[in-house]
Amino acid sequence: MGDRRDAGPGAAGRALAAGRPEDVRNVVLVGHSGSGKTTLVEALALATGAVNRAGHVADGGTVSDHDEIEHRQQRSVQLSLVPVEWDGIKVNLLDTPGYADFVGELRAGLRAADAALFVVSAADGVDGATRMVWEECAAVGMPRAVVVTHLEAARADFDEMTETCREAFGGDSPDTVLPLYLPLHGEATADGHAPVTGLIGLLSQRVYDYSSGKREERPPTEGQLPELDDARSRLIEGIIAESEDETLMDRYLGGEELDLKTLIQDLERAVARGSFHPVLAAAPAAEGCKQGIGTVELLELITGGFPTPLEREVPQVTTPQGTSHAQLTCDPGGPLAAEVVKTSSDPYVGRISLVRVFSGTLRPDETVHVSGHGLEDRGHEDHDVDERVGALSSPFGKHQRTVPHCIAGDLACVAKLTRAETGDTLSAKDDPLLMEPWLMPDPLLPVAIQAHSKADEDKLSVGLSRLVAEDPTMRLEQNPDTRQVVLWCLGEAHMDVALERLRTRYGVQVDAVPHKVALRETFGEKSTARGRHVKQSGGHGQYAICDIEVEPLPVGSGIEFVDKVVGGAVPRQFIPSVEKGVRAQAAKGVALGFPVEDIRIVLVDGKAHSVDSSDAAFQTAGALALREAASQCRIHLLEPVSEIRVMVPDEYVGPVMSDLSGRRGRVLGTEPVGLGRTLVRAEVPEIEIGRYAVDLRSLSHGTGRYGRSYARHEPMPPQLAQKLREQHAQESGR
Repeated sequence: MGDRRDAGPGAAGRALAAGRPEDVRNVVLVGHSGSGKTTLVEALALATGAVNRAGHVADGGTVSDHDEIEHRQQRSVQLSLVPVEWDGIKVNLLDTPGYADFVGELRAGLRAADAALFVVSAADGVDGATRMVWEECAAVGMPRAVVVTHLEAARADFDEMTETCREAFGGDSPDTVLPLYLPLHGEATADGHAPVTGLIGLLSQRVYDYSSGKREERPPTEGQLPELDDARSRLIEGIIAESEDETLMDRYLGGEELDLKTLIQDLERAVARGSFHPVLAAAPAAEGCKQGIGTVELLELITGGFPTPLEREVPQVTTPQGTSHAQLTCDPGGPLAAEVVKTSSDPYVGRISLVRVFSGTLRPDETVHVSGHGLEDRGHEDHDVDERVGALSSPFGKHQRTVPHCIAGDLACVAKLTRAETGDTLSAKDDPLLMEPWLMPDPLLPVAIQAHSKADEDKLSVGLSRLVAEDPTMRLEQNPDTRQVVLWCLGEAHMDVALERLRTRYGVQVDAVPHKVALRETFGEKSTARGRHVKQSGGHGQYAICDIEVEPLPVGSGIEFVDKVVGGAVPRQFIPSVEKGVRAQAAKGVALGFPVEDIRIVLVDGKAHSVDSSDAAFQTAGALALREAASQCRIHLLEPVSEIRVMVPDEYVGPVMSDLSGRRGRVLGTEPVGLGRTLVRAEVPEIEIGRYAVDLRSLSHGTGRYGRSYARHEPMPPQLAQKLREQHAQESGR
């Protein structure tokens, strides 16, 4: 890092297939939207010779953000894999969306990677969401580095940005986040801005000048030495503090000039084990520079400092039945264990599964076992099936380049796995395995949809099933109470992309309609009524009369049916018929069409006819009796109440509690959870939190998270219930 010479680039236009796990680096790029991740990936592909100067692969097409939706929205909306080669190492660059609605794609990238590169803009700083992802990576010990982009921006200040990163990412150990290079500035322009023209290596004490359009190496000038010496001393002390050689610090403080090779080796070891986090500078779009500033230095760090797949522990596996299995290792000759980290559809190829192989070797045309469990509550079917693997390929932009195999530690695309979904495990058919799932956020924004036309209705179910198979952060619900089809999404942008994919990819046009909350009805007081179903129209008639009493029960009691008939007024064989009738009517509702609950129905009397009474007649009489009883008393509407758990930084606790109170919420308590965050627990009516996923993000500047669970139904305030009754009357009168 700094002492190496330029390595030869990979050959453009050919597929990359690793032969050994130690020759692979899997790196995920993390950062907020607009931080420059995609531009950096394009520059790295250019630096390695994988694309030409126009940003196109050898056989046409662009490298990243090639989806039409991404072109229209001018931002990344999905995980993108760009494999490049540097110094004989295959580097799988996993570019992730920075917008919060697509955090599922980010988590898939984290699962597939062995190290994370946090991209921060010198012009914008570090946002709260990026800090949270850093802490998540720290919790699992994932190695991390920081690259500061947009150095060419007028207000960019690398030194200031470095200090911001030290505060944001260093925590109690800020000296574990230090720069490896300082930006080299050219002459100031008329507006006083001095453009970045190169980098100064702190360890190598060499200048890497890009001002001529290509990377040239030279010694620093006398004027650059004071700044260089101060930053270099700080860096060396930070490296030594993480070194396994406890004598280095004493030797350094004693004035000994430490060997550069030793420092680089200690640095690389500290980076690989996640205890030191170097900061690099990059200006991939610098004007007049054919090779983006900082790309070579970044590639040197990735290939020399980031860990190989051999250094990452394979996720725990079990059998599909849940029994334990021996811990796997990253061994190409071991049992096959691979995971689908992304699913997409190609109009010509069909379903394409991006797979990370953790153990064994995946080969084309072999039969594998596909296991997918644990997502039934999101509309994903449980499945254990055998499927034949199609062609294996390495993606590059819109194109797929065929590869002969995919070894443990590498990534590849698999064609035509018709049943495999994102998160599924691929294993040997005679040794089926199930991999421990990764953490995925719950979709909490409901979007009710309906087919735009009859033709769309015929294709809707197929399109929706394919959509949720691709995206495990989306939940499909067929609500029996409201009779709505509901897509649960992470946010409005997530919803927009889902509906656009339905239209453009699956040819299904849908309309979003107001989402209905599943209310309930109950009796507000005791009521009695008679259900009379008597018809004589020639031939076999219908005769059934039943008298009932209805009384309210405590919340959560359900429906209780009691038989108090004496003297055989209602024959014993028709008692169940009455019960079936009143329960069926209760399910349909008695006021606004919502199910009735928390009542006791007592059958007290009735009449029957020896010829004309029947099961159907008494079912009808029971239903009529319940409707008549409802017409003679007050009917209360019950609304569902959720218990929600909101996790926010301490500074947002007050605004969050105030907002919840404004939603008719009852705050149950707060508790500190460390790292400057607080958990707020509250009970809030579901009708008030339909858009809470969006509103909380705005309120907490993207740093808040919440979960919800059903608590109970309880009476709706009379004024709100009256509004619903008036609305129902208007709709019924149309």
